[in-house]
Amino acid sequence: MAPHHLPFYLAPGSGTDTLMVVMGIFLIGIVLWVGTLYWKLHSLPERMAHKSQKLQFELVAVLGLISLFTHMHIFWIAGLLLALIDLPDFGTPLRSIAGSVEKIAEATPAGSGEEIPTDAAAAPPPAEKLGPTKEKEPSHA
Repeated sequence: MAPHHLPFYLAPGSGTDTLMVVMGIFLIGIVLWVGTLYWKLHSLPERMAHKSQKLQFELVAVLGLISLFTHMHIFWIAGLLLALIDLPDFGTPLRSIAGSVEKIAEATPAGSGEEIPTDAAAAPPPAEKLGPTKEKEPSHA
């Protein structure tokens, strides 16, 4: 039998240890909270890159997975930096240029809808229509 003046946190001889049960529940709660915090922090670059382009998001996701499985933090840092930087969009202007070039290639060269014969387009203009020719002055630049 335990004396009555022992502190409350000591287990009685015939009962359960209340402090151990409370600390066990507290430990499980802390482990779950720290694990959740770790996963939130680990997925931070992916959540930041989610608003950006698809290719950038995929690169950040792959770097996050590599850092998760290799435990090399440099990949996570690279993913975070890549998520913070906005990559320029080269695809949209190039698609616009390609579309414009296609329209130009399909358009007829004559304004009234008539085509220029290939013989006349390739032949240089006659010399008498050009007028007098001047000699080029030498450039000093």
